[in-house]
Formats: sequence, C-alpha cells, structure tokens
Amino acid sequence: MTTATPQAAADQPWQLRLFGMTLKKKQKMDLLLRLLGKPGPAERLLLLTNGDNNGAMNYGFRQQGGRWTWGEFEEAPIAEMEAFLGEPVVHAAPEHLPWDTGAFDAVVVIDVHEHLADPSPLNRELWRIVRPGGRIIVTTPNGDASKPAVRIKNLLGMTKETYGHVRDGYTIPELTAMMSGVGFKADADGHYSNFFTEMVELGINVAYVKVLNRKKASGPDHGHAAIAPSSADQVRKVEKTLKLYRLIYPFTRAASSLDVLLNPFRVGYAVAVAFRKPA
Repeated sequence: MTTATPQAAADQPWQLRLFGMTLKKKQKMDLLLRLLGKPGPAERLLLLTNGDNNGAMNYGFRQQGGRWTWGEFEEAPIAEMEAFLGEPVVHAAPEHLPWDTGAFDAVVVIDVHEHLADPSPLNRELWRIVRPGGRIIVTTPNGDASKPAVRIKNLLGMTKETYGHVRDGYTIPELTAMMSGVGFKADADGHYSNFFTEMVELGINVAYVKVLNRKKASGPDHGHAAIAPSSADQVRKVEKTLKLYRLIYPFTRAASSLDVLLNPFRVGYAVAVAFRKPA
C-alpha cells in the first residue's frame, strides 16, 4: 500500500494520513497481502470489518487488483468510508451475510470474531458465501491473556471491553479448530505486533482515551471506537496533536522495530490464519 511522506501527508485524505502514521495496521496489511497473494483481475473478493476501519485498508486491498466488495458490521463509519472509496459499503450482520451462496473466491475477515459472543453463525455464513476451493483469511488479537502486554493493558484500564471485545482473542490453534469445525482447512498462518509495538500502540491509545477524548467519551459515537479518531470531525479536533505525532513518528517506528530483537518464534499479539474450502 502506497503512502506519502510525512511532508506530503497534509495533501492526503485523512484516512490515508492516519494509516501512514500507524504501526500495527501496516504490519497487519503486510501479513494479509502475503497470505492473500496477488488477486487475479476477475477474482471476486470480500473484505469484512467491524468498526476499527476507516477505509484505508480497503483502499490498499483495491490497489492489489481483483473485484472487491466491502462489508462493515458497524453502521457509524460507513458514510465516510463510502465517500472516501467512491463505492458502496454494505452494512452487514454476522448472522446473515447479504450475499449469494458461493459468491466469492476469497473473503478477508479483519478483527471481527473477538467482538462476537458466539461466532458460529458468522462462520457458517462464511462457509456459505465462499465458493468450493475458495479461501478465507481471519485475523484476531492473540487470545493468550498471559502475555505481558495484555497484563499491562489491563492494569492501565485498557481492558478488552475498552476495545469492544467480548474475549481477548484467539490463538492460532483456537482459530484453526474453530474454522475446521465448519469444514475449512488451514492453509497458512502468521502473526504480527510483538511487545515493543504493543507498548507504543498502547501509549497512543491511552493518550487518546484518557486525555484527548476524555471529555467526549460519553457521546453517542464514542464506544470502543474511542481508542483513536475515526471520523473527519474527530481528526479535526486533534489536528494539532496529529501534527506533533507526525514529527515523532520516526521515533515510534524505531521503537516498534525493536521487536526484531525478540525471540523470532514467539507469537505476536495479533494473528492471522488462511483457510481453504475444499473443492
């Protein structure tokens, strides 16, 4: 996904400006593109998200090729996503996806399952809408609640509920077992965001939730989405802070890169598994 330099950021849509200053989302995008591969021009693809998405990742996937459809489980961000993408974004419900049986060659599901008390209806719907031989890729936070950064988040009040999650996430074996239960076969997996990246992201989220957004936390659109600005209006309100963060972003990126010093076999704080529906 192409992003401009910090000097040119002011000329970009706010969605791309924010993406250009992220850490975890860039790592997530890199992993998803590796697992997905280069779509063929006629390949039918669907991206499903659950609120923590302003359209920047949709934009990145669209640049890779293929015929994309967009689905979002929360209504609030859809209008601005559609204006940014210039394409419709479907407001979907996990228990009934509004697409035909076998409609897609591949479906990417980004950070949805941890929001659901019972993901079984969604999993059955994913099985239905993917053609035989098609693929799905599922990302979630790592469900290992014993990891150090998870404990630190909880101590600072940044619990799973703050993020709108009903559970901490799923480990790769848990995701594999869950999706195998409806018939999918695991093809590949990966992980991203280790301790240093998590700590940098936590600092950013705490600053927004506890300082920048504390007076607005009771507003109608400030549930778990309040961990970061998620609309043009919210971006305008923190514009001065974003300009400052743009200056220090190289340092936060350098801190995040310290993850390479950790055990390369240690699974990160977010995971992704690619599955195939048997032909």
